[in-house]
Amino acid sequence: MRGAPGAGGAPGPGGAPGAGTASGAGAASGPGGEPGAGGAHDTGVRDAFDRDDLPVAEGATRALLRSLLVPRRARVVLAAVLLLLQQAAVQAGPLLVAYAIDRAVPALGRGDRGPLIAVAVGYAVCAAGAGLLQYGFIRTSARVNQDVLLDLRGRIFRHAQALSIDFHERYTSGRLISRATTDVESLRELLSEGLQELIGVLLSFAAISLLLLWLDLGIGAVAVASFVPLYLLVRVYRRRAAVAFSARSTAIAAVIVTFAETMNGIRPVRAFRRERANDARFQALNRHHERRNGDAILEMARYVVGSRLVANTAVAGMVLWGAYRVASGTLALGVLAAAVLYMRRLYDPIDRLAMFLNSYQSAAASLEKIAGLLAQTPTVREPAAPKELPPRAGNPGREVVFEDVRFAYRTGGEVLPRFGLTIPAGQTVAVVGSTGAGKSTLAKLLARFYDPTGGWVLLDGVDLRDLATPELRRGVVMVTQEAFLFSGTVAENIAIGRPDATREEIEQAAKAIGAHDFIAGLPDGYDTDVRKRGGRISAGQRQLVAFARALLADPAVLILDEATSSLDVPGERAVQRAMDTVLHGRTAVVIAHRLSTVEIADRVLVMEGGRIVEDGPPAELISGEGRFASLHRAWRDSLVG
Repeated sequence: MRGAPGAGGAPGPGGAPGAGTASGAGAASGPGGEPGAGGAHDTGVRDAFDRDDLPVAEGATRALLRSLLVPRRARVVLAAVLLLLQQAAVQAGPLLVAYAIDRAVPALGRGDRGPLIAVAVGYAVCAAGAGLLQYGFIRTSARVNQDVLLDLRGRIFRHAQALSIDFHERYTSGRLISRATTDVESLRELLSEGLQELIGVLLSFAAISLLLLWLDLGIGAVAVASFVPLYLLVRVYRRRAAVAFSARSTAIAAVIVTFAETMNGIRPVRAFRRERANDARFQALNRHHERRNGDAILEMARYVVGSRLVANTAVAGMVLWGAYRVASGTLALGVLAAAVLYMRRLYDPIDRLAMFLNSYQSAAASLEKIAGLLAQTPTVREPAAPKELPPRAGNPGREVVFEDVRFAYRTGGEVLPRFGLTIPAGQTVAVVGSTGAGKSTLAKLLARFYDPTGGWVLLDGVDLRDLATPELRRGVVMVTQEAFLFSGTVAENIAIGRPDATREEIEQAAKAIGAHDFIAGLPDGYDTDVRKRGGRISAGQRQLVAFARALLADPAVLILDEATSSLDVPGERAVQRAMDTVLHGRTAVVIAHRLSTVEIADRVLVMEGGRIVEDGPPAELISGEGRFASLHRAWRDSLVG
């Protein structure tokens, strides 16, 4: 029994996966359209990008943080112990001062220097110990921080690569960049600075409270009572700042998305004079980010002012009351001096606590977004019990069968109503039709970029959903219109088809395609860096490199998605000669935009509305009176014109 139709993944996003959804321009504008070029309202900008935030399950953020810290718990415990000892050394200072005032100085008046020397030595030891312990803590915590950030960035990158095509067509690359940079940086600030401040403040509060209660119960009670309004201030700040920092994180992601989109599309920007419109849009998003950042700073300012008011009032009241008690003989002067020092140490970290809360809220908002990303699961899933394709018996191609296949995107109607199609092994099939007819969707189902909503796509009788990704990619290769090249050398880009290939095999593939001569003519030959997206060579040359890559991979099934549509006539002829070589003997599906490509096909499928309306050899369809004959006549007349 085959798996249930649709098993193995949900359908893709709303809208066809053609131009627009995958491009920066279509993706970055977000749902609902982009803000007007002449300037965006604050609400419109916020709404356009907030809707792209991913849902986060309850507790997912804490679970992510635990998964990052638990493998490093030994160092975390060591860092905590070092910080605890450092705080003990620091908090010993005021006690030594009290002892010096009440005991050592009177003893010195009696000619006994021992207590004062002991205080001086003790103070020096505590100061040196605090410094050394602080150094140890910083080194240990820094190692933990860097390991956590390295782990998190790696998770984001690996997970983003593993997610299905439909996710990338609705979640822009700029947002992924923001998750791996800005949001990870927020976590770095928390781990490297904020946690030390928090632990230091909490230890200070606990130790100083106990010491003040031990020194004098009344003074200690005043200090503890002042914690109540401080606690209420912290609660209000956390609630309000959580909203402010989440909005700030979303706003900076919108800025990054727009910047990346504009730089990636700089050619059409220049060609269509979009500079001023893009600048207006960017400035609107930039101002929106400025306002959200200002909101976060304002919340922190309110907290600092309120906490300072509480702290100064408590210290002033304690000093006045303590001075009265010293004058009345019910409190030792040294105890009052130590209490004042402790009270100052108790409230001085309040500003640092605000900075921690600042870092915490920013990191919490960022972790929530990262957790939402990492919680996404591929809709095209790996099989639980993968199968292998049967050996190719003499024929380099494989049979392809679409059996009762249906496909619909998440938010739209059916793109491909139920249909069946069989492509014998070794046959080249050209698929033609108007835009939106379903040609590219058919190709992407065969490449398993999506799974069908119903039915099965079979390769030599094996459901594609039962094939592990490496097995599938060895059997099926897709060459797209863009012919994407990565930064690196020409040889490295060809070897993507088979990374273990030798230089000789790479050159043989290029010669077979007809790309060797132009590659040899490059400044460094096969070692020439093609630069970003292959911008150093022409579109036709990039396509030839892509064909050499496909030939080297030696797939059984090759999909060409409008591989010549963007080329000039000489480039098209060169690519068509390459196609003759790379398609020889293989099963091929050619999505044809130019009907000249159809000449190499054994069979032509004409699609309309997701259905196959004509099917037959090219010569037979041309001689008839159907849809393909009309398309061919129109194409031939355009050449004459």
